[in-house]
Amino acid sequence: MPHTASRYLAEGPRVGIRHFSYEDGAEFSARARESKELHQPWLFPPDSPSAYAAYASRLIEDPTKAGFLVCEKEGETGGEHGDGAIAGFVNINNIVEGGFQCGALGYGVFAHAAGRGLMREGLNLVVDHAFGPMRLHRLEINVQPQNAASIALARSCGFRLEGFSPKMIYIDGDWRDHERWAITVEMRASG
Repeated sequence: MPHTASRYLAEGPRVGIRHFSYEDGAEFSARARESKELHQPWLFPPDSPSAYAAYASRLIEDPTKAGFLVCEKEGETGGEHGDGAIAGFVNINNIVEGGFQCGALGYGVFAHAAGRGLMREGLNLVVDHAFGPMRLHRLEINVQPQNAASIALARSCGFRLEGFSPKMIYIDGDWRDHERWAITVEMRASG
């Protein structure tokens, strides 16, 4: 189902970002199935409509989370993709307000959009939205050290390496080491 530009929270030259909706389940889960080789062992997005519904529910209903779909703008590529096709996603988890004003990012690109710069554009839009309307001050990304593509994306969007945490997050049956990357409003303004 095409998604119109009027639904975007923010737009760049090639992509727009919008919130997850329950209606996105069929497209999102199909793209996740098509992208398993690209995602694993780093990421396991929901690959069935029922798993998507549970996943989207958390992003839609939990005030400590915000989910954004990165969508190709209409006419970007024509043919099968473009016309609002979901290229990837960026989630802000563990949002803490008050004196902290922080959130932890997770993201993934789908195979048809990989290597085209769409996620860099989308992640930059989400960062701007988080520091603008969401009024956050700091965003963090935790990445497994072997995930070179994810680290390159974080670096290209101005995140800096802050440290290393052994056995930090439980993924695919084991506790995995992670690098911690972060950006603040001040870093974004000076970058």
